[in-house]
Amino acid sequence: MSAQPVRRLGGQRARRSALIAIAVLLTAYPPNRLSAQVGHEPGQSPYRDIRRGGVVVFGVGYLGGSRGRVGVGMSDGITWNVHYDASLGGPVSASLGLAYAQTTRYIVDPAQGAATRTQGPVDSDVILADVGLQLVLTGRKTWHGVAPYLGAGLGLALGGSAPTDPAGYTFRTKITLNPGAGVRWYPTPRLSMRADFQTVYWKLAYPLAYKDPSPVDGTRVLPLDASLTEWTAHPWISVGVGWTF
Repeated sequence: MSAQPVRRLGGQRARRSALIAIAVLLTAYPPNRLSAQVGHEPGQSPYRDIRRGGVVVFGVGYLGGSRGRVGVGMSDGITWNVHYDASLGGPVSASLGLAYAQTTRYIVDPAQGAATRTQGPVDSDVILADVGLQLVLTGRKTWHGVAPYLGAGLGLALGGSAPTDPAGYTFRTKITLNPGAGVRWYPTPRLSMRADFQTVYWKLAYPLAYKDPSPVDGTRVLPLDASLTEWTAHPWISVGVGWTF
């Protein structure tokens, strides 16, 4: 037999011996140590599944923000709210919300002089209703019981009873835009504690009388070239308790 076939046969035997040795070492390595390197034991994992089902949330909060350049917009009040969340599959859920806000506003009389035309603040409540989507950043799981999320919604703001306005200004009903974020903490699979932050945007519409000159000092509430509409932003923070059914 020539030297070349002998060397080839020896190389094949060496490779086969090496593969057998590697297989023996892998099977002899403790399985629990391998699993520890890959991830957490199921009972020690910081991740827990979020229980499926509808969630009813009761909360209290505070609505602030701008009253607009005239000051007649509603703001600065306690809110009482209820939400219903339903999973759409995966990390996305839909929400329906209804809130009652005990806000205030100022009354502006364009017939008075600049120094005396603003009165208040006076009580002027508003009802907020919205529908939105939420994206849980940890998916359908919590991390150490915590699940942060991002959300966005579209809604309505309905002005309640308010004092008579000399210029005829009324809040009426506004379309709202509601981007936000929040965090949920699950002390138990069904019970959740929540902190939510939104910014509610709505558009104010001023009466034309705000551009009339005052018979007292000739000043105007709004300049002649000013817009009669204005978007205002209202930070809204709330905390609540949710129960999964």
